[in-house]
Amino acid sequence: MSSRWLLGLVASISAVLVTPAAAETRHVVELFTSQGCSSCPPADAVLSQLAARPDVLALGFHVDYWDRLGWKDTLGSAAFSERQRAYASRSDGQIYTPQAVVDGTKHTVGSSKRSINGLMRGALPVDVSIGKTEVAVGSGTGSATLWRVDFTSRAAVPIKRGENRGKTVTYVNAVRGMTKLGRWNGKATRYDLGPCGARNGADNCAVILQSGGGLGKILGAARR
Repeated sequence: MSSRWLLGLVASISAVLVTPAAAETRHVVELFTSQGCSSCPPADAVLSQLAARPDVLALGFHVDYWDRLGWKDTLGSAAFSERQRAYASRSDGQIYTPQAVVDGTKHTVGSSKRSINGLMRGALPVDVSIGKTEVAVGSGTGSATLWRVDFTSRAAVPIKRGENRGKTVTYVNAVRGMTKLGRWNGKATRYDLGPCGARNGADNCAVILQSGGGLGKILGAARR
């Protein structure tokens, strides 16, 4: 066995040890969308592509303010409209659909995958992992709130009225509700996950660690 072969083997093992896991969540994309918005289906398709990436947690938040156009969004919630408004109040005040918020800080048009990718800089600074019953949050700086996000993994919705009348649109990771799991103050901690997917219509869940009372920079995230 040559020394050159041994050196190559050690280098290969070292590369494996320092390479992040493929399923590590490095970014969170929140798409504010609506079944009643004619410009939203292309953004819903982009979210579906992002959801297939192991390094991205892609979530669809369906707002309710376009219900007045004649079709009530079957996945919509006033709470999600309020979340979008709260984000706007912390930045430049812009509210529109489809709007993508990346890592809780910057926004862009949700149908532009190139623009969304351009906002994915660096990585989330706090390690978060999700198990069957617990969530492990690593150490870091600052303080934040840990949320469980229950969502419907996939839903094909026939839209009968409004701007998208006659279309059947498939939505992925449509959020159905958020549950506060606890506060984090920089120390490595474990939290009870609770009933993943407990919200009405949900079949899965993820967790996000978010500063600013739950509407600031996202520090960490994990999905099942």
